[in-house]
Amino acid sequence: TGKPIDMLDANDHVLEELTPHVAGFVDRDSQVDGRVSIEPEAEVINSVIRGPAIVGRRTRIVNSYIGPFTSIYHDVVVEDSEIEHSIVLEHSSIRGIPQRLADSLIGRNVKLSRSPIKPSAHKLTLGDYSDVGLL
Repeated sequence: TGKPIDMLDANDHVLEELTPHVAGFVDRDSQVDGRVSIEPEAEVINSVIRGPAIVGRRTRIVNSYIGPFTSIYHDVVVEDSEIEHSIVLEHSSIRGIPQRLADSLIGRNVKLSRSPIKPSAHKLTLGDYSDVGLL
């Protein structure tokens, strides 16, 4: 298997041992199920988080779904999007993605969003050894 899958497998094992706690803010329109850790200063607004999952410090989850086996690091924004069985590293943003992201590894300082520009097309900037599957 490739490196991203190995990291996702390792993440699965770590999340299996997660002790749930909520130190951040979860509004009453949100739902948190299962083993979920929400770190201090994180905000969950009108969203669903299904564990095992972890949401890092100062991360904002708005109008989104975070599925099982997802680790989201510090200072991330996920808005109007769905993601599961994935890792999102610090200072990244995922906004307005119409399909669920799954089995994904998103690096640091990544900006992933839906562009309103027509005609519609996939525009990618990929580093060495990238492995992308588009449907």
